Amino acid sequence: MFRDTGQWLHGSGGSLYDRQTFLHGQRSSALRERAVSGTSEGPTPAADLDRSAVTESDIDGTGSGPPAHQPPVYRAVFSAAPLAMAVVDSEGRVVDANDALGALLGGGSAGLVGRVASDLLDLASDARTWHAYREVLSGRRATLRCTRRLKQPDGRSLWTQVTVCPLDADEPGVLLSVDDVSAHRDLQASLRHLQMHDPVTRLPNRTLFFERVSAALETEAYERSGTGRIGLCYLDLDGFKAVNDTLGHRVGDRLLTAVAQRLTDCAAEAGQTRPSVPLVARLGGDEFALLVEASTGTDQLADLAECVLKALQAPFDLAGHRLSVSASIGVVERHAAGTTATGLMQAADTTLYWAKVDGKDRWTLFDPERNAHLMTRQALASTLRPAIERGEFRLDYQPLVGMSDGRLRGVEALVRWDHPRFGLLSPNRFVALAEEDGSIVPLGRWVLATACRQARQWQLDNPGEPPLFVSVNVAVRQVWDSDLVADVAKILAETGLPPRLLQLELTESAVMGSAGRPLQALQALSEMGVGIAIDDFGTGYSNLAYLSRLPVSVLKLDGSFVRGFQYESDKEGAAPPNPADQVVVEAMIDLAHRLGLTVTAECVETSAQATRLRSIGCDTGQGWLYSRPVSPDRISELLGTEPGEGPAVEPEPGDGPAVEGPLAEGSAVEPGDGSGTQSYAVGNP
Repeated sequence: MFRDTGQWLHGSGGSLYDRQTFLHGQRSSALRERAVSGTSEGPTPAADLDRSAVTESDIDGTGSGPPAHQPPVYRAVFSAAPLAMAVVDSEGRVVDANDALGALLGGGSAGLVGRVASDLLDLASDARTWHAYREVLSGRRATLRCTRRLKQPDGRSLWTQVTVCPLDADEPGVLLSVDDVSAHRDLQASLRHLQMHDPVTRLPNRTLFFERVSAALETEAYERSGTGRIGLCYLDLDGFKAVNDTLGHRVGDRLLTAVAQRLTDCAAEAGQTRPSVPLVARLGGDEFALLVEASTGTDQLADLAECVLKALQAPFDLAGHRLSVSASIGVVERHAAGTTATGLMQAADTTLYWAKVDGKDRWTLFDPERNAHLMTRQALASTLRPAIERGEFRLDYQPLVGMSDGRLRGVEALVRWDHPRFGLLSPNRFVALAEEDGSIVPLGRWVLATACRQARQWQLDNPGEPPLFVSVNVAVRQVWDSDLVADVAKILAETGLPPRLLQLELTESAVMGSAGRPLQALQALSEMGVGIAIDDFGTGYSNLAYLSRLPVSVLKLDGSFVRGFQYESDKEGAAPPNPADQVVVEAMIDLAHRLGLTVTAECVETSAQATRLRSIGCDTGQGWLYSRPVSPDRISELLGTEPGEGPAVEPEPGDGPAVEGPLAEGSAVEPGDGSGTQSYAVGNP
């Protein structure tokens, strides 16, 4: 029999039951399944409920049927289920709990009745979960499922998954189930550790490293850190590949492990005087990184980098081998605000590359200006080929003047890039890039065709004047990657320019030692009647034996020799010239003449230099004394001018007296790009 005390029904054995549960009858099969699984698919329709098995007469003992002293079927299932469960009323208090829940929480089930469920299961610790729980209690939400870490009376913690769902549309309260998922969490943690750590060195891997970097760059993190800064040492072992290749990967792995231990020791030492220890990670191969959160400035990162270099200086004794390795380190330290993980790593990678280029076994600090230059360089490289197709290049021409009479003998074609973003660029900004990616071939072909076409036009426009020859720089890659001889022959045929009026310039380092295809090409061009000049002579290999074998017709003396003639006797305080310069230049000119070659001097900037060069037999000169690189129209104006005609050059301070001749009109010559006679042209950056 049951004893009625209002909301609760007290059965035999002290069991407590909710009055409404028994008044509405036994639970349906769907509810019984829900009690076992601890999940909810929503309220059970009233039509699916079994009819009431308990009436008012069962409660007060006046019914005509036998006394209902046994609980409903769901009670037996509820009690025997291994899943920890409780029935909670609409006020959030435990109405009933099974033994599994009592055991999970470290006590009996009877002691849980009447207690606040949210306190037992820590459901009010965060606002989001607490709000969702209240929504389920009030019937406005179907289900809540969350994970909670619970502490047992003995101090141990366990992870649980809590599920809360309504009992029935007509019944107040909810069914609460608690599943111990500690073993699953431990397995997940183990798998994550394996996933996030390098199997060789046991260090955090690239994935975990980027997680830490991203977390450190979150606004809340760096504002809480105090300094608001972040630092990174990104290092690569010098010579590690040789160890792998010669001694095998097993020794290589042992070396990586030993290096990782030394890096960890450096980080621990650095952390003794700092709030946190730098994170050491292996990013792959022989690359490691040390992340410094809340860094205090570049000095801290520099000290850490120095510690790493010093730690790696001692040799490693591994498997009977004594190995020595060094490291190149890129150091980045900056404000965390506005920095991204990708941007930080790109800066570190760039700086590591600088350290390698600068000689290895060193650390290099990130330089924004140097990086901006590299970014510009990359931007230029990516747009070179399209720029050729769009016609963004133009040619200026610098006069080549006879030293004996001051007459215009020829011009050197110098390419310029009229870049839509960076403005007018001189060749030293892009020619090396063009040689690297091969775009020097189409660019060189365009320069050659444009220069020949212009030279032919000057010849046609001035039939009564000696024709000008045009000198065009050629890169070695043009000889290797294209059929230069065929290109020249085709362009000469199309433009009508006589071969004798075309001169091709190659640097000394490119010509000296030429063999095979380059030498054959030069010989074929010479036989065609095209002149071959060696540019910057005297600064490369200077293998004089090649001069007698190569089809060379002109030597262009490098400007470094001519600059030794800067001395002006009437200039107070001027240093006297180096006599050796004049002796060397005179010897080279005499040698060239004996071999049947003519000589052009570059970087002629003063009349005193011109006078000395003239006295030792130099044939032609090129430099600011005569003219800077100018447009084709300005060259046309200079043609036909007799020596001595026109205004004289207004010399730069220290230039000495004005030079006579048609190119003495320096005040009227268009300014160039400031490159003087440095032949920054195709193939000669």
